[in-house]
Amino acid sequence: MTPKICIAQDPEADALLERSPLALLLGMLLDQQIQMEIAFRGPYKLFGRLGGKLDVHEIADYDPDAFVALATTPPAIHRYGGSMGKRVQVLCQYIVENYGGETEAIWTRDAPDGAEVLKRLKALPGFGEQKAKIFLALLGKQRGVAPAGWRAAAGDYGLKGSRRSVADVVDAASLGEVRDFKKAAKLAAKSSG
Repeated sequence: MTPKICIAQDPEADALLERSPLALLLGMLLDQQIQMEIAFRGPYKLFGRLGGKLDVHEIADYDPDAFVALATTPPAIHRYGGSMGKRVQVLCQYIVENYGGETEAIWTRDAPDGAEVLKRLKALPGFGEQKAKIFLALLGKQRGVAPAGWRAAAGDYGLKGSRRSVADVVDAASLGEVRDFKKAAKLAAKSSG
């Protein structure tokens, strides 16, 4: 049984992340330069502003200026709402063009192994190596998406019992543990560099 999503630390936003692969992917896209729970609330803000739906085709086809206005309306989806709104739309356009609008096809089409899912995630606009590995770990640990070799492909983010990323956040306590890990890692990087 997969755990209930508890990343946004908000029941309604977390319920959307749980039922919508697109919302989960967009939350991961937004997870940079802001607290992770705020990033993962971003899709829920869009959901409300789009009339209670989060449709990849609608976002892809939306007038770009109007979509940025949706993303920046207070409270904005991100500290950098304008640029992140554009990234959300570009990601949705990519999903429509490459996966027929089926977000889950990224990790399910043709029964890929973990290395292939990682490759597909890294090809997404706005996803680099680290973000792709974290999202692969999130899929494996919290969504039951466990293609062969997913833990190895996710690297340290795939380790059982770790507390290093959003993939490991299952409640308020684990959120604090992940924050502590990140702080310690930043301190270690500063002192060694």
